[in-house]
This record gives sequence, structure tokens and C-alpha cells, in this order.
Amino acid sequence: MGKGTVVQIVSGKVKPFLEEKNYELVDIEFVKEGPHRYLRVYIDKEGGVSLDDCQEVSTFLNQKLDEIDPIEENYYLEVSSPGVERILKKDSDFIKFIGKKVQIKLYKTINGQKIVTGTLVDYIDKQIIVEVDLAEDNIVIPKDMAASVKLVAEFK
Repeated sequence: MGKGTVVQIVSGKVKPFLEEKNYELVDIEFVKEGPHRYLRVYIDKEGGVSLDDCQEVSTFLNQKLDEIDPIEENYYLEVSSPGVERILKKDSDFIKFIGKKVQIKLYKTINGQKIVTGTLVDYIDKQIIVEVDLAEDNIVIPKDMAASVKLVAEFK
């Protein structure tokens, strides 16, 4: 079964449960690392997720996946929070984290840089707008030029 199909099936099964429990589905990955396959489900909620939250979702998913058996090979199921330096993928992620510090890794250089770190100022029409220290103007980066965008942990 294709990677995309596994993610779609798992998403379809887990979304209603997560919404009922007031969790946010952040991301689902089905990846091969070395000889092993991993199905990773990242969840979040207001105030952050606990180990008990991850266990609750993991138990639910184990039961549902055993019923429908969509994955032919052996795999490890991991349910966790996206972490402090979470990846931003969805449009709603960018809007939610306006005002936060981000690191953007680019496919091609912009202004001689392949990595841009600054404050996420806005997100309009698939354009990431970042304020960078020492730069006169905000940098506008088309989302499709970003290989990855993640929050940067700030400790005060």
C-alpha cells in the first residue's frame, strides 16, 4: 500500500476521534528508517499534550488499525506532541504562529541565504513574511520555496 494511502486512511480514522476529544491533528508520517517502518501521529491541544493523551490516542489507533489492517508490513506506531520546535506545514499553522520565531530552510538561496531565521510577521496567499534582525525590509518567501519551516524555541 502506498505511503499516501496509509496516511489518508489513518487520518480518516483518527480525525473524528481527535475532534471529539479536543485534540488537533498536527501531522501523520509513514516512513521507513533503516529496516523499520514507523507510523507517527503528532497531536496537540490547548495547553499541550501529556503522556496520558498520547496513550489514549495510541490505544484508539491500535484498535482501529487492527480492525481494518491497512498496513501489510510490520511497523511501529508512535503518537506524540509535535514538540517545542514543531514543523509548520498547513496554512492554519502559519496563521496560528504569527509573531513567533521561525527557521526556514530553503530549496534555493534568497539574498545569499539558504536558511532564514526571524519572526513570522504574516502569511498571505502562500507567502511567508518574516522580519529578520538587521534587515531593512521584511523577507517574503513563497511557501513552495521552503523545504521546511519550524518554530524556534525561545527561552527567557
